[in-house]
Amino acid sequence: MKSFETLNFDNLVLRTLPLDPITENYVRQVKNACFSKVKPTPLENPQMVVYSKTAMNLLDLDDEQLKRKEAAEYLSGNKLMPGSETASHCYCGHQFGIFAGQLGDGAAIYLGEILNNKNERWEIQLKGAGLTPYSRSADGRKVLRSTLREFLCSEAMHFLGVPTTRAGSCLVSDSKVVRDIFYDGNAKLERCAVVLRIAQSFIRFGSFEIFRPLDRDYGGIGPSFGRNDILIKMLDYVSDTFYPHIKSEDKHEKYENVFKEIVNRTARLVAGWQCNGWVHGVLNTDNMSILGLTIDYGPYGFLDRYDPDHIFNGSDTSGRYTYRNQVDICEWNCIKLAEALSSVLDLNQLKDYVKQNFKNEYNKAYMEKMMKKLAEALSPVLDLNQLKDYVKQNFKNEYNRAYMEKMMKKFGLKTSQESDIDLFNEFFETMYETGADFTNSFRKLSLFDITDNKDEDIKKFMSIILEQCASVDEIRGFFKPKMPKETLDKLISAMEDNPGILEYFGLSEVFVKNQLKFIEKYEKLKGKTSEDKKALDTELWSTWFNKYRERINQEMDPKSENFDAIKAERVKLMNSNNPRFILRNHIAQDAIENVDKNDFTGANMLLRILENPFSDEPVEKILSDFDQKLVKEKVDSNFYEKPPLPTKCVKLT
Repeated sequence: MKSFETLNFDNLVLRTLPLDPITENYVRQVKNACFSKVKPTPLENPQMVVYSKTAMNLLDLDDEQLKRKEAAEYLSGNKLMPGSETASHCYCGHQFGIFAGQLGDGAAIYLGEILNNKNERWEIQLKGAGLTPYSRSADGRKVLRSTLREFLCSEAMHFLGVPTTRAGSCLVSDSKVVRDIFYDGNAKLERCAVVLRIAQSFIRFGSFEIFRPLDRDYGGIGPSFGRNDILIKMLDYVSDTFYPHIKSEDKHEKYENVFKEIVNRTARLVAGWQCNGWVHGVLNTDNMSILGLTIDYGPYGFLDRYDPDHIFNGSDTSGRYTYRNQVDICEWNCIKLAEALSSVLDLNQLKDYVKQNFKNEYNKAYMEKMMKKLAEALSPVLDLNQLKDYVKQNFKNEYNRAYMEKMMKKFGLKTSQESDIDLFNEFFETMYETGADFTNSFRKLSLFDITDNKDEDIKKFMSIILEQCASVDEIRGFFKPKMPKETLDKLISAMEDNPGILEYFGLSEVFVKNQLKFIEKYEKLKGKTSEDKKALDTELWSTWFNKYRERINQEMDPKSENFDAIKAERVKLMNSNNPRFILRNHIAQDAIENVDKNDFTGANMLLRILENPFSDEPVEKILSDFDQKLVKEKVDSNFYEKPPLPTKCVKLT
């Protein structure tokens, strides 16, 4: 292992891509450069809250190093490690569908790239390290709540098996900044914090959008528009460093194949999100990794009660980035990447690829919506239409292949049938109608026993699944409309004369349709008792479980000699693909509030839980080296597994 002073830095990206010649740190447009040299701004009294042993091991750092008093200085940016070169990255992005021009690392500072003892290259950066040329009107700081949330979810996703950037450490300080959490005028001082992020690279789709021409609709332009020489240099850097297995004497062919691999990785990534009920919350092109990693954790969330239209991001008034929409949005973002590369690749070819590989019956209606948004461009080195066609023809096929492969495991099925997608979708619909918890409903499926007595099997399981459903009061609250029907009728009428009226009020057509649906359901629930709700839930789940049992029986016969072994294998398969523990927002919030009081134990206990998402072990055993009195409190309240009460739901921006 290494010490902080002996890490093997090899800062390849700064040697390869052009640097900003201006060294002063002030906000500006950075032209014809990919990075700006900048130093972190020191924090007052930084303290280690929590660190990930497995993530820090990637850097050859062990417990002994992380417990040194100097660790907080190095991992806050107050002190630089020998060999570290600090800089911030220039990139652009489409935010909520609109090209926003230059964005860049407004609070993140690159520390360098470390070659570990396995000769693996890991880029490290500090998020929340201070002002950069890309900070715009912000202060370059991140506060405790957002920093700890990023740390915890980065590690949670890794242990769930979802590709992600890693988080090495989270530190809090006595420095404070003013934040208006919900932009409602109630600003307050919050403690500054910083997270060490680790990935092979933080290059993103938006990195290539610095070459984008003038946007005819909104006026934005990439600061390095016209510099195809830099674009080619960046493509060479990405392909040679991260896709060395893609070889070709023809550079155009090599770039095109790298693009195809990025599309495929992105499709597989979003399939992983969907299968775990996870919503990114702000899928702008600047938050999309060219390595197919989950990156930039902001207003994310795991679904509790299943609602595909739930909006985690309070700023997303139109619901653009909901669970239902994020597959389409990722495809749309791939098209925007194609446009950014169109000065060196043929867009039509790439568009064809997406078309052929990204289609499937799963959620076809909503997945087709974003296909209409394909066009615009940079001038030609790669053909824009070829790139777009590749995305259209390949993205959905790759997504659906990965999605179905994962879903088969979650439902405990070994062989696939054409009708399986209908069975899966009916499960989601039943969860929605009964207000069932996404994670717990999947996890409990492995408890569904198969014997000779079909009716008894379903009856036994019914009490288990009904515990995961919302109460009659919760479901009423869930479907309570936010607007009276009279107002919605007026809006619909006004839309006929002025289609843009909804945008004026910060609303969307999806919102209006959902509210009308909610009104209908809310009316049906009036006067319903708990017994009425239980009877309806029982009927809905019985219908589905009859179909599910029939499907399982096609693969396993209770009368066969090796039935017990097959059943045990099925349970093992399901429980290794359906997590028991996820990072629910109210649990993260509990850790944040305790850390703010300088109590770091809850955050460390939570990290340990998230490192064991599929474990069947008792919580007491997972947390055996923590204070058992504290552990017992969590166990008694079923803290780590129970979805939040409506009053405990966390609002995010």
